[in-house]
This record gives sequence, structure tokens and C-alpha cells, in this order.
Amino acid sequence: MRPDGSVQYAENPPKKYQDIYPFDFECEDWEALHRELIAIVRHWADRGVRVFRVDNPHTKAFPLWEELIGSIKQTYPETIFLAEAFTRPRVMHRLAKLGFTQSYTYFTWRNSKQELEQYFRELARHDSREYFRPNLWPNTPDILTEYLQYGGRAAFMTRALLAATLGASYGIYGPAFELMAYEPREAGSEEYLDSEKYQLRRWEVDRPESLRPFITKLNRIRRDNPALHSDWSLRFLSIDNEQMIAYSKSTPDGSNVIVVVACLDPHNAHEGWLEMPLEDLGIDPGGSYRMHDLLGGGNFLWRGPRNFVRLDPAGAVGHVFSVRRHVRTERDFDYYL
Repeated sequence: MRPDGSVQYAENPPKKYQDIYPFDFECEDWEALHRELIAIVRHWADRGVRVFRVDNPHTKAFPLWEELIGSIKQTYPETIFLAEAFTRPRVMHRLAKLGFTQSYTYFTWRNSKQELEQYFRELARHDSREYFRPNLWPNTPDILTEYLQYGGRAAFMTRALLAATLGASYGIYGPAFELMAYEPREAGSEEYLDSEKYQLRRWEVDRPESLRPFITKLNRIRRDNPALHSDWSLRFLSIDNEQMIAYSKSTPDGSNVIVVVACLDPHNAHEGWLEMPLEDLGIDPGGSYRMHDLLGGGNFLWRGPRNFVRLDPAGAVGHVFSVRRHVRTERDFDYYL
């Protein structure tokens, strides 16, 4: 309660949740309140639930989370607590230190090459990576970004590709994402026209235009390539087109190397020259190497550090290359791993 007796409802600027009456976490019997809330979470944990997405945890009392998460993890250490917190960086980091396993990020609104590279360098290289585990979401139940509203099918595919490969953990709000729900409630709004927050919806999940096969392929690529299981090896590569972004990930021993090239413009084709850091990737600068596109299925024989890439979002929004070294012959692309 505020000093004037009014209710201090939860806020996640610019949104105000005036329809939700919050608990008074500073009441006289706050210890009993904590015990009861922990008991509710334990009830579900005892029944096998191991993932909890916590809505706006930054609007609740911080001591509660430290006590609750610590208590549950003593019994079920594998439990994941996802902080659904789009708020100030300092607060997001504080929640991670209190025990949240993963956190929402600003990826949702980072669209340009500069924005993406700057933000993910911070996530991958800053000391906070020791405790802050990012989870990338292209959309959420109440966030439909302008990029998705106006970018068409290619925009959804591009954001899924980036989320699945830039981060070790990602999520989507589906089936709205798979079925490319793009209409906002009103101009300038990030709310869905037909929001599930206010109604029950029946989704035609088997529609032929669904992105389910594309997302399935991305998930299979993630599963099969350990380089994508971590954030720390992320390295951005130079490509001379501001509408194209390129980056690599690799395992510590270099046995699995992935290079991703994506087109950020969902409407137009783009091309550019990509600079491959061959020595850092364990590739002989004077030799040939094979680039196998795990997403599109194509094979490319490259030589030297500088190679040409063209992407047309009408056909392919990006490549996910598996880098194969020590090519024996150019005729049949025979190679040794």
C-alpha cells in the first residue's frame, strides 16, 4: 500500500497491471506469507514440475525469491526458474544473483546489426555471464514487436533463426509464432489483436503455412551441434553489408564449428563478402574447406578467408554452416573431420 492508502499495483513500463491486486509482502505476518507461497510452488514441484516461468518477478519482494528458489532447489536442484522480467539491467542481474536460472532479455527489441552485436557481446563476454543466463524470446504472450507486425513470414523465420543460434536457450510463444500472428490491437501497440489473455482460442496448428517444420529443423540443429549449447564462444564475423549479420560458435576443442549468416531485412535480397577468421577456426589459410548448410542442405567449397554470400528472404533468410576442414578433392567434396 502507498502512504495515502491506495494500492501500488505492479508496473512494467509502459504497462500498468491495475487489474491485478498484489500481495502486501511487507505485512506484519510476511513470514507466514512466504511459507504459504513456497508451499504452493513445492506442491507442483512434488508432482514433477521442473520449469517455472515467473511473471514479472521484479515487482515482488526480492527476499521471497531468494528463500523460495533456495528451498525448492535444495530438494530439486535441476529445477529451472525463468525470470520473465523486461526491466532495468541492474534489476535483471539482481534476480539472477537471487537464484533465477534464466532470464528474459532485450533481444526481443534488438533488430539492427549494431544493436544485436553490441548487446550479445555484453552477454557473452561480460563478467555477468558467470551468473546471468539469457533466454531469447522473439515474441511473448503480450509482446508482438513491430518487426514481426510488418516483416511477414521472413521476419518470423529470421527472429527464430537468431534466437535459436545466438543463445543457448530460447523460447517462443506459440502457436501464435508458428502461425505468424502479426495483427496488433491498434496502431503503435505491441498487444495482439486477438490476445489469449482475454479469451480462449482454438489454433489450427496443422495449417500448411505453419513454421513448425522450420522450427523443428532449428531445434534438431541445436541438439546435434554442441557448439550451440553455450553462449561463451560467440564471435561476430565481418561482413560488408549492414543488413547481414554473421557469427560463429565452437566447442572448446574445436571439433564442432558453426557459422551463421542471416539477412536482417525481411523484404529484400542482400549480398556481401564474409571474412572468415581461418586460423582461429583451425583452418589452413591456404587450403580449402567445406561449408555444409545444415538449414538449407547445400554444400559450398570455400578457399581463403574472404567469401561471397547472397541471401534472399523470399527463399532463405540465412545459413547455418557446419565448417568441415581438410578437404581432399574439389571434385567430390570428400573431406576428413
